[in-house]
Amino acid sequence: MRLREIDNKKNAHGKNLIYLKNGSNTNSIGEERRTPSFRGKTEGETNKRFIILKKLNFIIKIIFLFFLLVFLDKSIQAKGDKKPGNYSLNGHIETLETVWIKDFKKKWLTMNTIKNRLDFRWYPTSFLTAHIGMRNIMNFGQMVGEYYPVFADYAIIDNGYLDLTRLIAKDTSIFIYSTFDRANLEFSKGNFEAKIGRQRINWGINLVWTPNDIFNTFNYFDFDYIERPGCDAIKIQYYTGMTSSAQLAYKINKENKVTFAGLYKFNKWNYDFQFLAGVMEDDIVLGTGWSGQIKGAGFNGEATYFHSKENFSDSTGVLIASAGINYTFKNSLYIHAAFLFNSDGTTGPASMGSILALQTTISAKNYTRAKYSTFGEISYPITPLIKANFSGMFNPNDKSAYIGPSLDFSLTENIGFLLIGQIFLGDTDTEFGDYGKMFYMRLKLSF
Repeated sequence: MRLREIDNKKNAHGKNLIYLKNGSNTNSIGEERRTPSFRGKTEGETNKRFIILKKLNFIIKIIFLFFLLVFLDKSIQAKGDKKPGNYSLNGHIETLETVWIKDFKKKWLTMNTIKNRLDFRWYPTSFLTAHIGMRNIMNFGQMVGEYYPVFADYAIIDNGYLDLTRLIAKDTSIFIYSTFDRANLEFSKGNFEAKIGRQRINWGINLVWTPNDIFNTFNYFDFDYIERPGCDAIKIQYYTGMTSSAQLAYKINKENKVTFAGLYKFNKWNYDFQFLAGVMEDDIVLGTGWSGQIKGAGFNGEATYFHSKENFSDSTGVLIASAGINYTFKNSLYIHAAFLFNSDGTTGPASMGSILALQTTISAKNYTRAKYSTFGEISYPITPLIKANFSGMFNPNDKSAYIGPSLDFSLTENIGFLLIGQIFLGDTDTEFGDYGKMFYMRLKLSF
């Protein structure tokens, strides 16, 4: 089924269902009444809902217990004279409210997301580091029901060689899952480093489109995933000088396809340069990138050429190139502009499907179906605790656009409040014309 065909689908019961609300048949989450009754539901459906609520109750208890342990650990460290142990534990918990408006004249859909991230690092020796990072996510609301069961199915896709994502519960208006996006062991001695396991291999330079990021590209629209996805890989790195290094990395995904490449970085003429070569799944790749300044403005770019391994002699390769410039004024006003070129892109309508296209995994080769894309951004700290940002994208061929205003409030040292919009404009089947408007409100506690 194509993504565009999913737009008009309802859930399994032909309507949207939200049972975690006032008037539901629970006194509190997971607490059953003595005489439960789900009107119009079979006994099997009733039991299924009770099981989900019990699982939710268990998760909340685990999160509460975790924060209690963190509090006790911090208290003991603060009172004692001993130095902290050879480990660290940090993360965040947040609630994210979403409103999706595909058409202002039609139904508006909502969704609530509760997320928790844990990052544990252990330093058994001076040269070994173990890192485990996981995300626990619960989505519930009308959007889940509108795209049931496809929304949940997309969310739990794990592209790694090891499937480290588990669905905990799923129903017509809620799903809960956990995923490990970091699970690695790093060895560091002198100028040599080696890391094995699920990790992020960041070869990109630009801030929006990163064609050199052939191992695990990030999605710009996924603003709430600042840690970025990881991959199952082995990476070795050797520092050949103060500003130069050589890297070699090997990745395998769930389809047993391999990405294997080498990267060399160095500094010349006050610019950082890099060159890469290797294989990304079905393509041979060659790439380069740079980062420097022009009269105080940051100037960076990168390009990667992809050529099919199977039909090397009679196929045409694909060039993905991006360049950007940014500048910060004395009053802290920040501006940023970027451009993307895709030799295999279209100059016609560049739609990628329904809103679920924003949930799919992208690669350095398929950021967009458009031949040309432009980006602009401006941000300013209104006060030391309030930052305003306005960004946008424009497809000059099909005339579709994206607008992203946001206000970021720092309430305390570790509590933040964010208001952000993702407004997609354009005709049907254009690059941004099929997504509608998304508005978010996030409250986040970091620890």
